[in-house]
Amino acid sequence: MDLSTHTLNTLFAQLGLPASDDDIEQFVLQHKIESGCQLVDAEFWTVGQAAFLQECLQDDSDWAELADQLDAMLRP
Repeated sequence: MDLSTHTLNTLFAQLGLPASDDDIEQFVLQHKIESGCQLVDAEFWTVGQAAFLQECLQDDSDWAELADQLDAMLRP
């Protein structure tokens, strides 16, 4: 059982993205999701990243809250 606490930094690392606070801030500044688009359908995810996020949200995993937080951060 994984008892570690997940953060945005660990979510970004799990997605294979640079995961420092500055890296996350830059990612959010450079990427936006338009109204009507689902997080997993954003054009900037790789197939693997989108699949991971989809699984998190569908399974309501311990990553789901962070995926929701990221979704909110990426909205204009």
